[in-house]
Amino acid sequence: MEKYKAHILVVDDDDGIRELVKQFLNKNNYLVTTAQNAEDALEKVKIIKFDLIVLDIMMPGKSGLEFTNENKKKLDTPIILLTAKGEASDRIEGLEIGADDYLAKPFEPKELILRIKNILNKTKFENSKRVIEFGSIKIDLNKLFIYRNQQSLKINNTEKIILEKMINSPGKIFQRDEIGALIDLTKERSIDVIITRLRKKIEENPKSPKYLQTIRGEGYVLWIE
Repeated sequence: MEKYKAHILVVDDDDGIRELVKQFLNKNNYLVTTAQNAEDALEKVKIIKFDLIVLDIMMPGKSGLEFTNENKKKLDTPIILLTAKGEASDRIEGLEIGADDYLAKPFEPKELILRIKNILNKTKFENSKRVIEFGSIKIDLNKLFIYRNQQSLKINNTEKIILEKMINSPGKIFQRDEIGALIDLTKERSIDVIITRLRKKIEENPKSPKYLQTIRGEGYVLWIE
């Protein structure tokens, strides 16, 4: 049997739509888990790492927009929003809070498949760039490990967010408030502590860093080229 292409969570309070989307995705060799509301979805994402979420906006209780706004950064999972509304303002709001795509009901199932493929292909490409090597260091942001001198050093989600931003902008100086905005921290001392902890995992000699350096009076920079 062919391996599933991806594991998708479908969240919709309409039983008919939920089942229709599930059947169509199954036929296209996607593994599907369903949830009938945002609260149900939250319980499932706590125990399963999904490749993508198809999420209805208009649901009883917490809306799809609220779910996306509260969880997108923590989940780091692509989200396609579904809604009966088609106004530009609704599309813009959904995208502004972190949704990856937007599809108005009623929609053609084939169009949903196409959008899913596009997002998963993009995610796969981006993930392939999240494993980098420089000097004797290897950083794997997918597995959340730094490998140095035959050591495997675990990094947490906060460290991953900072590293990912720095890796995508090598040589760019990041001010403390810029780093703080990424991880919802305002205390400079707390940011310094996180950078110090990262430096101990990356550097041969953390007191004389070669890669993750401090630019006095400005901030921090990652030299990997």
